[in-house]
Amino acid sequence: MGLSSVASFMQERLLAALASQRSAVDYLEIRLEQSEATAVAFRGRRLEAIDRSFDLAGGIRACHRGGWSFVTFNNLDELQSRVAEAVSQAKLVGDESTELAAVEPVTATVRVALGRDPRGVSLAHKRELLEHYNRLLLEADPRIQTTATSLSDRLRTVWFVNSTGTILEQERLDVTGRFGVIARDGSTIRQGFESVHSRTDFDALVGIEERVLGAAGRALRQLEAKPIPAGTYQVVLDPYLAGVFIHEAFGHLSEADFIYENPRMQQLLERGRPIAISALNVVDDGTVTGQPGTIAYDDEGVPTRRKYLIKDGVLTERLHNRETAGKLGEAPTGNARALGGTYPPLVRMTNTGILAGDTSFEQMIADIDEGVYAVRMLGGQTNGEMFTFAAAEGFMIRNGKIAEPVSDITLTGNVFQTLTDIEAIGSDQVWLSGGCGKGGQSPLPVAVGGPHLRLRNVVIGGR
Repeated sequence: MGLSSVASFMQERLLAALASQRSAVDYLEIRLEQSEATAVAFRGRRLEAIDRSFDLAGGIRACHRGGWSFVTFNNLDELQSRVAEAVSQAKLVGDESTELAAVEPVTATVRVALGRDPRGVSLAHKRELLEHYNRLLLEADPRIQTTATSLSDRLRTVWFVNSTGTILEQERLDVTGRFGVIARDGSTIRQGFESVHSRTDFDALVGIEERVLGAAGRALRQLEAKPIPAGTYQVVLDPYLAGVFIHEAFGHLSEADFIYENPRMQQLLERGRPIAISALNVVDDGTVTGQPGTIAYDDEGVPTRRKYLIKDGVLTERLHNRETAGKLGEAPTGNARALGGTYPPLVRMTNTGILAGDTSFEQMIADIDEGVYAVRMLGGQTNGEMFTFAAAEGFMIRNGKIAEPVSDITLTGNVFQTLTDIEAIGSDQVWLSGGCGKGGQSPLPVAVGGPHLRLRNVVIGGR
């Protein structure tokens, strides 16, 4: 059976199952995912995993009188009965009105523009390639104690139909390399990380020795670093940390399922409210070419688009699924995303970042007598509008120049205060790959974006 025949067969099965219960509830959808994946992983010199998997599974969502059900399946022969089960469950829990933002039905097919297809690369070759990179890291310096490295690829085909007439078939490829090291000098232990991602081409993982060794370099530099004294500093964030900051500290607050049942957040995040310096623009954009969070349609069949979460310092939009958009009387944004076919879609970010300003890096640090340059993120947490982030690497800024490395950089603050404490926005915006967790679904592919960002009055806890 050819690819077009397979697609036609899958759609016909889903549409037939949908038709049997279409009028029984207010809304009904079926999502079926077929995936083919490989993964190779080393820990130190030991091959930890080498896998190839093939999966076919899906989920059914029904909504009736505001009550939702979600039922999974992995056998098409059970589809009719599982749809009936989803309908029955939704009727048991619904006790109010169903409010879903209207979306025009669409019929579309989205294909991957393949470069080198990872399915044509043998597992043996993938192992050899990763073993080469892993060995480079282990032999980079005697202080490298161990590694955690992996190469993975996953090609998904997702079929989606719903009771309002949308019929979709979408392909998605994710090719990822992750490279981590632990370095030790006496009692001092440091980590370094690097990752590479492509949506189209296995060759993105070929010839990346310099990037891979960057993980070792970061860990080794931090071995030489002295702990930073605690205090309040002018801080420059590198593009990666600036992007992670806006994703974690502000992006999650913009997810409307967090807002619409939280009166305090509705007040804090009222649209039209000035929330940052007037030069700040923050977007969530599922249309950026080639990025991990780029999607044509979300997992409710809503087309994605660029959304300005903050425009010229003013809160303008938030991120929605169809239900949150309906309940808040706003337009859907294409942000209902699921980790896979057996997960329900949640309100999630796509590619979220700060747009470029007009300040070069040299201009940004030129008038800083004493400050901190914080690079990448080691870890962190948020609690409402409060955040704490640990930088993976850092340097003092002295008399307008990058100076000695420092360690144990932990940045703490209130996101709303921090957005008004921005002093300069760099002209060097980039997108970087990441993975996001929410509701037990992790890591969802996303991108974080930003230029260098200069902040005043940042509280740093040292050691």
